[in-house]
Amino acid sequence: MKNSGLLDRFCSRLIAIERRSVLTKECYRLEIERFLVYLEEKNTLIDKADAAVLTDYIVRRNQEDGIDPRTVAKAVSALRSFYRFLTDEKFVKDNPALLLESPKRRMKLPEVLDKKTIEKLLDLIDTTTPHGCRDRSLFELIYSAGLRVCEASALNLRDIDIKGGVAKVRGKGNKERLVLFGDEACARLKIYLEEARPKLAGAVNKSPALFIGRNGKRLSRKGIWKNYAKHAMLAGTSSRVHTLRHSFATSLLAGGADLRTVQELLGHADLSTTQIYTHVDTAILRENHRRYLPRLSGEM
Repeated sequence: MKNSGLLDRFCSRLIAIERRSVLTKECYRLEIERFLVYLEEKNTLIDKADAAVLTDYIVRRNQEDGIDPRTVAKAVSALRSFYRFLTDEKFVKDNPALLLESPKRRMKLPEVLDKKTIEKLLDLIDTTTPHGCRDRSLFELIYSAGLRVCEASALNLRDIDIKGGVAKVRGKGNKERLVLFGDEACARLKIYLEEARPKLAGAVNKSPALFIGRNGKRLSRKGIWKNYAKHAMLAGTSSRVHTLRHSFATSLLAGGADLRTVQELLGHADLSTTQIYTHVDTAILRENHRRYLPRLSGEM
């Protein structure tokens, strides 16, 4: 079978059998495409590539592309998954990727914004325009419900219950969950749906998407990232839109919410993923301690 056919079957397996997200599938596809090009340059067949060849590929990626340990770990994971597929399908006898070592990843605390900064950012959005009205309701919802960007982009009109303050979202692995959002997000969504969205949709547009762009089509992840970056710059912060989700989780824990509740609201499969926000809270405490507690001079 040609490499393109193998890659298509591998990607189908990622979704159908391994239950990976669409984003993971695309990341793995790009990585394996790079790997297959590397094999062609080396004039090496897939079933002849051993651990040394795979290691050399990772080294080249590191040297030529300057990838960080996190990206190296993703590349190793992609290769392991690809060769697991090849082994299961009897295209190769052994999985040489099992001998690859993933770099130890340092725990990087997620960036969070305080409430005043978030309010400043949201208040600076010009809601007199349809696009501004949409962006205000979008980012209010992301912050109030702790949504991922892909989850916000995928929302349809039927997924939102404004009166109940509840939304049905599809997270990683296409898993559905219910999230809650507050009164401010509810009010902004109502204004958007009644006033701004009809102007963006046009007379004949029947898109099921909740958030749409100028042409009436679903607002993409890239569109959301781009719009947030513009508003963040005006607010004097270089934060990313995902920071709103981090801030949501940290605020809940700081307010006394238990980890299991936050895990459910964020849609984390593993509680250990949620636990990183307890470290964020500790980091904030340490920073406040450093800034506001006077140093002892040692004098009696």
